[in-house]
Amino acid sequence: MFEACVIGAGPCGLAVSVELKRRGISHVVIEKSCIVSTIYRFPTQMVFNSTPERLEIGDIPFYTERAKPTRMEALTYYRTVVQRLELPVRQYEEVTAVERDGSGGFRIHSRTLSGRPLVTETRAVVVATGYFDHPNMLGVPGENLPHVTHYYRDAHPYYGQRVVIIGGTNSAAEAAIDLHRVGACVTLVHRGPAMSDKIKPWVKPDIQSLLDKRAIAFHFRSRVTEICADHVRVETPEGRLDIPCDHVLALTGYHPDTSFLEKLGIQFDPETGIPAHDEATYETNVPGIYVAGVVVSGFDANRIFIENGRLQAPRIADAIASRMTARVG
Repeated sequence: MFEACVIGAGPCGLAVSVELKRRGISHVVIEKSCIVSTIYRFPTQMVFNSTPERLEIGDIPFYTERAKPTRMEALTYYRTVVQRLELPVRQYEEVTAVERDGSGGFRIHSRTLSGRPLVTETRAVVVATGYFDHPNMLGVPGENLPHVTHYYRDAHPYYGQRVVIIGGTNSAAEAAIDLHRVGACVTLVHRGPAMSDKIKPWVKPDIQSLLDKRAIAFHFRSRVTEICADHVRVETPEGRLDIPCDHVLALTGYHPDTSFLEKLGIQFDPETGIPAHDEATYETNVPGIYVAGVVVSGFDANRIFIENGRLQAPRIADAIASRMTARVG
């Protein structure tokens, strides 16, 4: 039996693994995809807003060519951490259920990529599942059509295409710039009065310039009401508008999977979506189950990033170590 099982191998889950290993606590990390899969799924040319030292875990330096790290540099860095520290990560294994074992511990039921079922016994569980698998849906007809996606990776496939981008934050701004540069015909639709004031400082001038020059069409204070095969229906301040398009990028953000936590018996604040937890230890209302990373932020996924989420790890590891000490007596 392990002392702890970490569910999720994002930067925050890996940070917990680092701290558990430092304390000599037996554990395993189970990840349904590859390590730091959210970063892997970021746009290929993405540059982080944080400086490299604020993304470091395990006291392993993060060296980059420029002031801000790229997606590829981050992937290389976290692979290096796992390899150098020999973190016990099991990739491509999806957790399907967590149940109590009747003696104060838990059984983690999981399934490998080949479909083989596994059961892992542990005394504590750390849920660090992130949010990127759960986009904020628009809730409009046509959202599930094949030319609609909530993820943007690369501009090349959109060359010569008419693309409607829904959203007004970093992801929408960067996608709009990239697509314009490869020759796409871009239209931005955003419910706010302007692009977000939280857009990265090196991105803001470029997107603003394109908007000012009308190189990109835009509709602010507007809302998509329906997505059709060849156009998007939008309610604007001037009335209803049908915008012809070949592709739709609905870049409206993401949220943690609360249903998984609810099945474990974890309670939530109905207004904020924040799971009930001790702010000193991150242990939830279910003894032995801890939360880490963006899942702690509830509905506001922008409240916790790698740079502050990683700082939760020592507290969680200390709390699990204290449980061990109390049990041994």
